Amino acid sequence: MESTNDSAPVIKKIKKVQGGHHGGAWKVAYADFVTAMMALFIVLWVLSQKPEVIEAVAGYFKDPIGFSSKSKILIEGKTNPMPDANIKEEMQKHEAEKAEMENMKDNLIKEIGNDTDLMGLADQVKIEVVKEGLRIELIDSANDIFFEIGTSEMKLKAKKLLLKIGMEISKLKNKIIVEGHTDSRQFHNIGTGYTNFELSSERALSAKRELVVGGLQEKQIDEVRGYADTRLRDPNDPYSFVNRRISITVKYNKP
Repeated sequence: MESTNDSAPVIKKIKKVQGGHHGGAWKVAYADFVTAMMALFIVLWVLSQKPEVIEAVAGYFKDPIGFSSKSKILIEGKTNPMPDANIKEEMQKHEAEKAEMENMKDNLIKEIGNDTDLMGLADQVKIEVVKEGLRIELIDSANDIFFEIGTSEMKLKAKKLLLKIGMEISKLKNKIIVEGHTDSRQFHNIGTGYTNFELSSERALSAKRELVVGGLQEKQIDEVRGYADTRLRDPNDPYSFVNRRISITVKYNKP
């Protein structure tokens, strides 16, 4: 007897279910946008904080495990947990050096004032502690007491004064800047090209030589400059004798 397979084929229908109007992709995009905005706000917040907070955040990301105890600073709102020891030490050194400059200023004023050979020059020496260090200025008078007029030839009393200054500042190891300045009267060079720039430079060099004779080391000389009349002490009177001067700056040591 012949057997037959009359089973009908089975057809499966798969029903597709839509995930909303556009599916779920928009949720992923929105989550990425929110994350990016949060990261932006965190960066802006960190940049607006004090250096200590920025350092603390950076330290956490470099070593989150070892830095965990330090990160409490951010949570507790403390902004000065770890003072930089190096910065503090440099500040202390600067203050000590400034005090040393003040002491040298007092000593110079006393030494110059008590020297009978320098009578008449003490009032022409201005000494002050400034941002760059200790500034000593030899300011000329109407009688041209430091140099022969129109030359870089230094007078005897001026040499003695610079010897004393050189002897005193040689006690420090700081670098020195020597500057020459003139008033605005133009040098009559008669076609030679010699101007107040040359004159102020040569006067600065003359002063430098006397400082070295007084005991200053050549290696301490950092710069010798001639400014002519471009740095007037009294800009309201460019022809005033106070603009003719030698300026010596004992520089602070760099950290």
